[in-house]
Amino acid sequence: MRPEDIVRNRIDRAPLPLLAGGLPWASIMLTAMVSFSPIIASAPVLPPLAFIMFLSWRILRPGLLPIWAGLPLGLFDDLYSGQPFGSGIVLWSLALLAMEVIDERFLWRGFLQDWLAASSLIAAYILLAASFAGLAAGYPLPLASGPQLLISIALFPVMTSMVAWLDRVRLIPLRRL
Repeated sequence: MRPEDIVRNRIDRAPLPLLAGGLPWASIMLTAMVSFSPIIASAPVLPPLAFIMFLSWRILRPGLLPIWAGLPLGLFDDLYSGQPFGSGIVLWSLALLAMEVIDERFLWRGFLQDWLAASSLIAAYILLAASFAGLAAGYPLPLASGPQLLISIALFPVMTSMVAWLDRVRLIPLRRL
């Protein structure tokens, strides 16, 4: 095969629409199901992986998830996380609205600013989710959320690199036009 044929084949190719549009949603839903694993702990240790994946997609590709995406994804997370029903819907929707405000306020951000914004949203999410769970259980849970909070903030760069890799996979040219 000649080099001209390789270049010509790349020009007529585009990403598969189902993969390009569905991979962010599927990856968030699959990470929501990770919390359904049979891990037994006396305190909340497992970070909210689906929420971190959700924030990573939103920070790396701001226009990819619509503003209403917090509702169905938060609902799906509520089904698997064990949180009181509706807490994920409210908190994920509020996180998307907060990211919209951050995007309007700070047009040019670096990774440290993104990490700071995500860390504050993750901390708010964990503390409010623990408060909602404490209201449902009858005793406050935010005091035991310290290790979960630290692990979640430290895990954000790892999840962001995973999302960047998934974004490259999402945009692989697989279909001829």
